[in-house]
Amino acid sequence: MRNLSLTLIIVAMTAQAFSQNQPEVDKISTTAGDVEMYFIGHGSLMFKTGTFVIHIDPVKSSGKYDNLPKADLILVTHEHYDHLDTDLIKTLRKPETVMLCNNASLSQVPWAQAVKPGDTRIAGNVKIEVVPAYNIIHERSKGQPFHPKGVGNGYILTIGDKRFYIAGDTENIPEMKALKDIDVAFLPMNLPYTMTPSMVANAANEFKPAILYPYHYGDTNTDELVKLLKNTNIEVRIRNLK
Repeated sequence: MRNLSLTLIIVAMTAQAFSQNQPEVDKISTTAGDVEMYFIGHGSLMFKTGTFVIHIDPVKSSGKYDNLPKADLILVTHEHYDHLDTDLIKTLRKPETVMLCNNASLSQVPWAQAVKPGDTRIAGNVKIEVVPAYNIIHERSKGQPFHPKGVGNGYILTIGDKRFYIAGDTENIPEMKALKDIDVAFLPMNLPYTMTPSMVANAANEFKPAILYPYHYGDTNTDELVKLLKNTNIEVRIRNLK
């Protein structure tokens, strides 16, 4: 009995340690099965649909990857260090892995495929639409936006009957406000690089996603966004993505 008790304690401790190394996970039901969304941290996400694994802006400094599966598809929005980690990409790559990225990332990962807004690709049972991501207000210096138009990408993933929008580093640009039929949206919310809570709320009120996750939000007060969208039909979900 004593040995059995010790075994149970060890198993419990191992399970706890494993869970502590895993990011939070939400599930969204689609006609193609459940989509598991892993909130790794900052701008890094992982989606899993069946056995198909999608890593989005995988960066080791954003969170723990030790117990996460390798990628069937890697999506990189742009080349900044907090969105593109070439060493981690090497460890996540399988022989059949497909990586889609903006053109500026291609020099660092030459086996990837560069895509631009307006492009559409299919990988597994996932349709990927490329959309713009850029600043219109916030600048590094006069005339030099943090994210110039035509450089970065956002992505819309269609899985079954659901559409998932991962915005990348952007502001509430006209192309975002014109989006249709978005079920789940990930919008960045940190200054001076992307949006304020009011800018996120402004965009969300225009294209009306069913579920909104702020991400890439650093020390931004997420409660402000919750208050701004309180009396709407948009469900704001806050996850640990600092």
